Amino acid sequence: MGVKRSLQTGGNLLNLLTSLLTVLSTATNYWTRQQGGHSGLWQECTHGTCSNIPCQNTLAVTAACMVLAATFSVISLGMGMRIRCQEGESLRSQNAIVLLFLSGLLLLIALTGYTAKNAWKPEVFFSWSYFFGWLALPFSFLAGKPTVTSRDSPTPALQTPAHPMETRLEPPSLVPRQARSSAPGPTFLPRSALPPCQASAFCWRT
Repeated sequence: MGVKRSLQTGGNLLNLLTSLLTVLSTATNYWTRQQGGHSGLWQECTHGTCSNIPCQNTLAVTAACMVLAATFSVISLGMGMRIRCQEGESLRSQNAIVLLFLSGLLLLIALTGYTAKNAWKPEVFFSWSYFFGWLALPFSFLAGKPTVTSRDSPTPALQTPAHPMETRLEPPSLVPRQARSSAPGPTFLPRSALPPCQASAFCWRT
């Protein structure tokens, strides 16, 4: 049980790190830097003045995937903490693994689409909010590995007592012939050693 709890604790710590990085990456406006300002998924700031970005298809898909990834990661963290405190939650453990996988997949879709949109622009440089998203991606997959291992770890089986009616018959121990021959038996005296009265079949009392 100590190994299983250690794996669950490690998975929860990785999940917590994934959730923090994903939320910070989604909420901040430092995905790209350009001359005179920076921009994120929601706002674009130029010379200290921030304004909402007009609706764009690629940016909207990236923002939706990041929001869903952060939501799934936080929900999976809550389920992992509950599994850590309660034993026998195999169904919730499976759901937490699925949510972590979906979170990582959504992160991959969002970051790939955003990279394809802005990588070819020479005046745009990716900033720390963008790299936080890429850093959260491996942690989301690594957080599910301890959960799978702790779920598949064998549980020590309980030894069932034998049925009270079941008895084990053992064959009787055989005494060796030599031991039987050496065992003490009745002693017979020769007739010459008996008194005359006991030697004859009829003994008269005098």
